[in-house]
Amino acid sequence: MNSILAVSQLKKTYTKGKSTICAVDEISFHVEKGECLALVGESGSGKSTVAKLITGLESLDGGEIVLDGKTLKNPGRKERRWVYQLVQMVFQMPVDSFNPRIRLGESVMEGLINQGMSRREAKNTAIEYLEVCGLGPEFISRYPSEVSGGECQRASIARAVARKPQLLICDEATSALDVTVQAQIVALLKQLRKDQGMSQLMICHDLALVQQCCDRVLVMHQGRVVETGTPDEVIASPREAYTKKLIDSIL
Repeated sequence: MNSILAVSQLKKTYTKGKSTICAVDEISFHVEKGECLALVGESGSGKSTVAKLITGLESLDGGEIVLDGKTLKNPGRKERRWVYQLVQMVFQMPVDSFNPRIRLGESVMEGLINQGMSRREAKNTAIEYLEVCGLGPEFISRYPSEVSGGECQRASIARAVARKPQLLICDEATSALDVTVQAQIVALLKQLRKDQGMSQLMICHDLALVQQCCDRVLVMHQGRVVETGTPDEVIASPREAYTKKLIDSIL
């Protein structure tokens, strides 16, 4: 097994008043190099919390994360910088992930400059990756409010992949887009995985969508993984009642 990511017995709980909610309940999985793994489930199933644990945005209450062979539990600032060199995220609402006062090109360039690129090299790289993601060089000078939702998501993907991550986490990256744009973004992500050899973790609720682009599926329910398999296996022959319900609500 050649994994870029392996998580073991991950656990995360939240306290609200006198109640304790277990958002992630001792789940384990891995993502192989070059693989696209889908993490699916209804809202509140714990999918996005898993992404936050992997990237260090939330602290672990139990378990461990192994990223590119290095074991992480609750990474400090220095370790998180290392994590962000290997892992990038694309979010559901792209416009919210950009500073509205900064042009798209500057947002793409920022991470590249932080990695040591000169400003000129970062600008050329930003233009290159915006074009890779279907946006012309004129987009480098546009603000987030001046582009459509689909264009903003393409810029968000360009910002992430320009840093050449080994793992791209897409957290409901297409759910806010219309069907036509959604299909275009899925095709773009597939092409980027093929061209750059990156692994992808797709977090979503839509099994029909993951059937188009993912190698394996993990179904989450109430913080636990309840079913795994290829997209065809899970959709054609679901073993769990929850998975059947999820499929019936979408297909």
